Amino acid sequence: MRPKDDWTPYRDRVAFELADFLFQREQMSVGNIDILLRLWAASLAQHDDSPPFLNHQDLYDKIDATPIGGVPWQSTTLSYDGPLPDQPPPWMQSEYTIWFRDPRLLFKGMLENPDFAKSFDYRPYRQFDTRGSRRYEHFMSADWAWSQAVCFFSLFL
Repeated sequence: MRPKDDWTPYRDRVAFELADFLFQREQMSVGNIDILLRLWAASLAQHDDSPPFLNHQDLYDKIDATPIGGVPWQSTTLSYDGPLPDQPPPWMQSEYTIWFRDPRLLFKGMLENPDFAKSFDYRPYRQFDTRGSRRYEHFMSADWAWSQAVCFFSLFL
């Protein structure tokens, strides 16, 4: 476990919170991020200091390098492969890169987190109302959670 003052890969807490603010909360455009960081750099130049990030790319590189439970990002490229009309729209002829992390490994990391352990019921369940109709309320009441547990435990039978 890392010490509380270790903000790796960020240089300090301010850099971490700035990244969170610009990327997640504000969802600021790359152009505006660059303007903000240039202004910040200009204000700090007289003190021989620099802002937490050089530009938007430096910010994004730090975000991408942030360790999150050790589950790596993966990508795949998708494109439409169905029949094409005479004049297909551009999306039918384009390729799209999809970035994702393995949801099973992310979920496993959540279950291994001691801070999370006491606030989460990790057993899949099926819930029904008084008429016998299926009721979906939480993630663990869904079919996917149920089938994963049945699939996993069937390996041991």
